[in-house]
Amino acid sequence: MPSDFLEFAEPEADRAEPGHKTGWKLAVIDDDEAVHEGTRFALRHFAINGYGLELIGAHSAADGLELLRANPDTAVVLLDVVMETEDAGLKLAKAIREELNNELIRIILRTGQPGQAPERQVVVDYDINDYKAKTELTADKLFTTLTAAFRSYDHLKRLDDTRIGLEMIVGASASLFDDRSLKTLAQGVLIQISALLEIETDGILIMRETNGANPLVLAGLGKFEADGENGIDRSGLFATAAAAGRPVRSDGLVCLFVKTGSGAEILVALATEDDLTETQASLVSVFSAKLAIAFDNARLYDELRLANEELEERVARRTQELAGANERLEAQGALLKRVNAFKNEILGTIAHDLKNPIAVILGRSEMMATLTESLEEPLRERFAKQVGHIRASAERMTRIVDMSIADALADALDISVERRPVDLAAIVAATAELSRMLAERKEQRLAVFADGPLDVEGDPDRLAEAIDNLVSNALKYTPLGGEIRIEAARLDGQARVTVSDSGPGLNAQDTARLFGRFQRLSAQPTAGESSTGLGLSIVAKIVELHQGEIVVEEKGPLGGASFSILIPLLETR
Repeated sequence: MPSDFLEFAEPEADRAEPGHKTGWKLAVIDDDEAVHEGTRFALRHFAINGYGLELIGAHSAADGLELLRANPDTAVVLLDVVMETEDAGLKLAKAIREELNNELIRIILRTGQPGQAPERQVVVDYDINDYKAKTELTADKLFTTLTAAFRSYDHLKRLDDTRIGLEMIVGASASLFDDRSLKTLAQGVLIQISALLEIETDGILIMRETNGANPLVLAGLGKFEADGENGIDRSGLFATAAAAGRPVRSDGLVCLFVKTGSGAEILVALATEDDLTETQASLVSVFSAKLAIAFDNARLYDELRLANEELEERVARRTQELAGANERLEAQGALLKRVNAFKNEILGTIAHDLKNPIAVILGRSEMMATLTESLEEPLRERFAKQVGHIRASAERMTRIVDMSIADALADALDISVERRPVDLAAIVAATAELSRMLAERKEQRLAVFADGPLDVEGDPDRLAEAIDNLVSNALKYTPLGGEIRIEAARLDGQARVTVSDSGPGLNAQDTARLFGRFQRLSAQPTAGESSTGLGLSIVAKIVELHQGEIVVEEKGPLGGASFSILIPLLETR
């Protein structure tokens, strides 16, 4: 048709003007060279929104795929269906969407054989935007079809730019607004403002600190991205924009001034020849309020990050100091353990090498006092006086030993044993005999029943100490004229030593705290004897070290308390 080759001129307002960037990119993919030439001729004066066309082309689907891969910013593709194969164009359309992931490009199918690809089936099965037979694409039809396609692409591109700008701002927030994210935020702001105003332009974002320092360029688009401030008067732009209080034009730039709550000043300058409309100015003003908050948040997060780094450094130093202090404490603790071990060794000497002999001295002094009564005067008086001195000194020594044991055991109760085969029945008999004179002083009956030998593995001094503590408690809490019974016998593979008395016995409160350190029983000593509250705790520790156990009866066979020590017998060979 003749109209296919008519030239037409666009209105003056729609012509591309010098100085604009490259126009709309149109790809023609067709195996007929005549189609390429006809399209270039028909569209040589095409312009929309002030931009002309940049035509690129390919003669096969394979070449077309590579062409579009190299030119992802192509706006529209005029695509033939039948090329190297009958459905080459359809396969390319599918590859554009799925392989290249290009959702923005507008695809217009042009075919000379409509029957090969029915329109309804193509629209349903393939993501294309228009379907035309070559015979119906006159110059006018081609103009209107491309105008609609380019406008559709432009709208989608602006939406995509908006998405990119928002993603950059969100990404800046996610990285806690450090120095680099502050610049990322600025770059996102420029893209976002361009998208909001629906203009494609060069732009720059500048920040000035509250202390009046030189303004700092944070981000740039277009020529400002490559050349920085590009010779603009930063201080002059700040002064002009701040005085206007709204978007203002200065030196060929539309300037937007924002002051944050912290006092920092931000200037956004866009290289556009058109003034902003009222709608655009209102939109930018609303966005500016959010922009000030975003930059203040960035600054606050930056200060928080610095404070956190300083705190971490202080914590690290303090941790190092504490580690050194802990090392010193551990060294002192090791020294204290050695000192404590030495103290316990001395304690053992006092408890076993002094206390028991002192008890013998007291017993013998009682015997000497009895013998003194048979002497004549003045020897009787002289001997009685000396025996009294001996007895008083022994009693004083006993009190000193008791106080020393209490003071030493106030910090730790660390008892060790040296094991060897011993006869527990013999230990019981010897220990009971040492206490007999004390029982006689209180007119108490002390009965001992020891079926020996009772061979056990243990420390004879420690076992004697445990038995002596039980016997001493029985003597202490049994009234004058009372009875104490000590029994040693075999019981189910164990040696059993039982100390029973006719004293007041134990109550529930006594039983609950019986073996605690420094615990005194509810009953009171019957002759004013002293008590450290450690005797039963020492007994429990010694029995535990001998893998034995203690059985307690609140009311034993004599009516008072009864304590039994069970120690495993040695196996007979």
